[in-house]
Amino acid sequence: MTKMNYTCEDRIVRITFDDGKMNVMNWDFFSELNECLDQTLADGAGALIFTGRPGVFSAGLDLKLMVTLDLPEQLRFQKTFAETMLRVYRFPVPTISACRGHAIAGGAILSYACDRFMAADGPFMIQINEVVNKLLIPSWIQTICKSSIPPQFWKEALLHSRAYSPREAFNRGIIDDLVDEESKVMEAATTVALDLLKLDGRAYGLTKSIMRVEDSVRAMETFDRELLDFLLGR
Repeated sequence: MTKMNYTCEDRIVRITFDDGKMNVMNWDFFSELNECLDQTLADGAGALIFTGRPGVFSAGLDLKLMVTLDLPEQLRFQKTFAETMLRVYRFPVPTISACRGHAIAGGAILSYACDRFMAADGPFMIQINEVVNKLLIPSWIQTICKSSIPPQFWKEALLHSRAYSPREAFNRGIIDDLVDEESKVMEAATTVALDLLKLDGRAYGLTKSIMRVEDSVRAMETFDRELLDFLLGR
């Protein structure tokens, strides 16, 4: 794999994003991530930790790729993005985002899709920046983000593209755990994962499905219409 590293030890999977740059999301990223999720299930994992190299979790979609896509490719790419993030959102294994750096756009969406969002306190940015970058926030992204962002901050976080430091996000209840040093994030995430291993996996997965599948399906029912209306200026 060129975009990420997969390890499984004591039923805890760690998926580390590291392309040597900003861990942008493109065709290869989504392909590798889905392979890792398949392997997580095959390995019978009891917890899954996502992280990036120090300083960078992910800067989101590969904008340089997106400007090269024609309309059918753009629809296929955006649907792959949506389906992959919603797969994380509904994943039957407990998931943790252990953020050691910037989580922007798709990087923040993936973190919000996790069951626990942990981040290092530091000079990092957490932002859903779609609107400021002239991009749409469709129903499926709103579904994921609103599951983690308290309602009183939906407007500033989504409509107004507010950029938060990890501490600002933690103070708003957007981040679940603020870790005082970047070097301690993975240790803290492992402690949480060990605690999650005590839960019944089947009950966890089924309960999570009941909580999230219906909203996910409803959000994707409007996918084509919302994206085409936006891309075609209708």
